[in-house]
Amino acid sequence: MLFKSLVRHCATIYQRRFNHRSHPRILITGGCGQLGVPLAKRLRELYGRESVVLSDIVRPSDELLEQGIYRYADVLDLKQVQELLVNNQIDWLIHLSALLSAVGERDVPLAMKLNIEGTHNILELARKYKCRLFIPSTIGAFGPDSPRNPTPDFCIQRPRTIYGVSKVHAELLGEYFHHRYGVDFRCLRFPGIISADTKPGGGTTDYAIEIFHEALKTGSYKCYLRGDTRLPMMWIDDCIQSIVSIMETPSNQLKQRTYNVSAMSFTPDELAKAIQKYKPKFRISSEPDDRQKIADSWPEVFDDHNAREHWNWNPKVDLDGLVQRMFAYLEKQ
Repeated sequence: MLFKSLVRHCATIYQRRFNHRSHPRILITGGCGQLGVPLAKRLRELYGRESVVLSDIVRPSDELLEQGIYRYADVLDLKQVQELLVNNQIDWLIHLSALLSAVGERDVPLAMKLNIEGTHNILELARKYKCRLFIPSTIGAFGPDSPRNPTPDFCIQRPRTIYGVSKVHAELLGEYFHHRYGVDFRCLRFPGIISADTKPGGGTTDYAIEIFHEALKTGSYKCYLRGDTRLPMMWIDDCIQSIVSIMETPSNQLKQRTYNVSAMSFTPDELAKAIQKYKPKFRISSEPDDRQKIADSWPEVFDDHNAREHWNWNPKVDLDGLVQRMFAYLEKQ
């Protein structure tokens, strides 16, 4: 009883402090992945260098340490994350720690542990300390029984990967914590995210990053998906802006807690044609592997009209803009 009273007292103090601050203090878990570093950079630009704590279990580079606060944090260790949250007076939790689709299928026990148990810990901390909580979801949260073109916010899901199952679990549990405990939970289902400074990590949509590297290195690319496999995609800057936008939206403006967001949909063949405008000799072939079955169960086109209507979601980069940005960055390297 004494511990519970102390937790409630600390949570009340946190809320009072945030109400008197002009900006939030933010903790990002799993921050050394594709989204964490650029998201931390953007949030620091908005709210100040010392307002964002980036955390992960990997050793950071010197460059990363120079950008702002970095802390070791294992989301499977609730006490460790709790100490980090308390010591830094965190108001917003952005939980990015997860194993992705293809990687998760190769190590299901680890994916279950990290993606599900880690999320349980973060939800419980958000409840105790009254933090605004963001957890990303994915096109992988849908399955072969879902409508694929377009895929609405609300429909049957039934994913066939542990990554997708864990994300549906996070969506539903986050919404339960919102309705049961008042947790300010927010979730976006992302398409494939394309970034020039990210190395492919084994995800099903990573061909759309690999293809640019091979276009410059060898002038050809053998894709692990069929050429007609359509998937929704988004440029990294649009992805970061979508997180910032939904986190800044007043809670009473959100008519739901989980939204689809997208920017474009294309196939490997269509992407190759867009690349050939800049590299006319580029050639693509295909040799589908186990990721083809995953892609065949995912949405082809996301219906994100609710995000556009409720909180003015508006992506800026189309397919041609994506190709221009990728080549401009990689050629400098």
